Amino acid sequence: MSMRTFTMEIVAGIYRRMGMNQSSDMNEDGSGIRITAEVPLANMFGYSTKLRSQTQGNGEFTMEYLKPIAMPKNKQKELMKAYKMERKEKQPA
Repeated sequence: MSMRTFTMEIVAGIYRRMGMNQSSDMNEDGSGIRITAEVPLANMFGYSTKLRSQTQGNGEFTMEYLKPIAMPKNKQKELMKAYKMERKEKQPA
């Protein structure tokens, strides 16, 4: 696969993880591309394995905490519903 194909797959993977691509720059020596993106931390679990498989073992990434962001309302409702059901099941009859 070409570097362009890798890049398109990586960017698509970032979007699937609810990420926002901030920039894409070619390395000075032309050997690769650096993609900067903001992705919710909870969506980054397993990313290293996925990136390696997408790039035939050549992809690398670093991650750093940036800022807190609000969880989407639909996810909040889903978690609250699950919590309430779990709590209801634990209550003695």
